[in-house]
Amino acid sequence: MTEETTTKKISPEEYDSAFKGKETEALKHALDIRKFEIELYWKRATYFWTFIGATMAGFLAVQASTAENKQDLAVILACLGTVFSFGWVLVNRGSKFWQENWEKHVDVLEDKVTGPLYKIVMSRNKMEKWDEKVIHLITGPSSISVSKINQVISLYVFLLWVCLLVYSLPEFSFEKSINPFYTILLLLSFGACILFLWLGRSYGGGYFHIASLRKSRVKNG
Repeated sequence: MTEETTTKKISPEEYDSAFKGKETEALKHALDIRKFEIELYWKRATYFWTFIGATMAGFLAVQASTAENKQDLAVILACLGTVFSFGWVLVNRGSKFWQENWEKHVDVLEDKVTGPLYKIVMSRNKMEKWDEKVIHLITGPSSISVSKINQVISLYVFLLWVCLLVYSLPEFSFEKSINPFYTILLLLSFGACILFLWLGRSYGGGYFHIASLRKSRVKNG
């Protein structure tokens, strides 16, 4: 049996029809799942920060040591840091995608239930005096996305690890033979990053399930 995996775009009318009479429940679930996605976002960030921080501490300790295999250890740790920081960049982008998915549902559904509560942004009055402007600049709120800042930090950390990896590798020369150990490490590391991009994408097709029911009975003694 051939599975149909294509998806189709729906019109605003089809969207309204899909949730007609169920807007209140749909909005409640969208808000709950959005909150859950935000919690997962920061839990994932903590996980990556912990591992990347430990790897960085190990890298710095190796650099300060006098071990004979110092360069080998530095390259291994730099490869780990590069792969995990690149994974962190992609996980941040994926988390942001699903968070915004539920935020868009809330945007559309709330009008018929609570009104445009989520879409109306309240802000402070405009400061007129120069001292108020200075105070506001230092301590006042600003429409800055916390998750976007986290994404920029993760990208910075990834680029930093790439620089550390290049720094750790021996100087390249056509006259010297290429170290096979380093070559394998680099291929594995950048191969993993490519697999993140290739196999890590969310599936957008249809799901067709096969169900089976098992029978159970009490046997006569």
